Amino acid sequence: MRNLLAFAVMGVTAGLASAANAECGTVTVANMNWQSGELLAHVDKFVLEHGFGCQVDFVPGDTVPTITSMVEKGAPDIAGEAWVDLVPEIVKRGTAEGRIVQIGQALSDGGIQGWYVPKYIVDANPQIKTVDDAFAHPELFPDPEDASKGAVFNGPTGSGGSVVSAQLFRAYGGPSKSFNLVDPGTQAGLDGAMAKANERKEGWLGYYWSPTALLGKYAMVRLEAGVPHDPTEWKRCNTVADCPDPKRNEWPKDNVVTLITKRLADGSHPDVAAYLSKRSWDNQTVSSVMSWMTDTQANGEEGAVHFFREHPDLWKSWLPAEIAGKIEAAL
Repeated sequence: MRNLLAFAVMGVTAGLASAANAECGTVTVANMNWQSGELLAHVDKFVLEHGFGCQVDFVPGDTVPTITSMVEKGAPDIAGEAWVDLVPEIVKRGTAEGRIVQIGQALSDGGIQGWYVPKYIVDANPQIKTVDDAFAHPELFPDPEDASKGAVFNGPTGSGGSVVSAQLFRAYGGPSKSFNLVDPGTQAGLDGAMAKANERKEGWLGYYWSPTALLGKYAMVRLEAGVPHDPTEWKRCNTVADCPDPKRNEWPKDNVVTLITKRLADGSHPDVAAYLSKRSWDNQTVSSVMSWMTDTQANGEEGAVHFFREHPDLWKSWLPAEIAGKIEAAL
């Protein structure tokens, strides 16, 4: 009798779930192939399935192919973390033709790049705020291979960040101020250098970006450029490896949004669209969750659950109370 009752309850529950899924239907979500993008995809999946009763199908995602597919094929329905500044012409065409909609800011801070130093260095030397301030004290950022000079760790070899860092190093007069530009080789080399310095409470100065797991684990301060961002100069010389006369410049802030297709934007899923328009988080929150994921070797699904448990005030602000209650029950 108990088994029959259990089966009956399971049948009713399954029926309700099927009805809810039928009402929402299937929503395709790009599961981006970087950690923060994967995390956000799983957050959306959890909310859409448990909050709105949708069936979510993941589609492997990356910036260029995902956004191109949304514009040309109308799928996937959602790109949760779209770095639209990387493909401006495709985004401009898709938006103008009404094929995609930038429905909200995925990262409220935007994507941040620049030169960072440990917070404990700034705490002990509060006069250090800009690149020039740091370059006035090479002794605080010693080169591991030559302690008589300071060091700026470049981005991974071949990356866009390495090109810009090399050009800015020249623009700020690094060689004339007793600094060397250190090539870390790989991403692992750069991460290892930053981590080693932080664990030993040593000086470190170098290129990095946010949101990232390491900036969730270690308190780092981004140095100010001392000048505003000049997009013309940035394009002319700061991003061109062989340009002979780079000027000082501030790193631009990347616009990181949530894109949805015309199908969702046209009102077939107004509650889902409303959620996505409000769903935005700051870089420190994302970085802290990614740091936990890295330390525990957790995947995106586990990271999403960790986020829901650790930051209820944030995600509840994205949702009506009734839907938020369903998420809590699912946890």
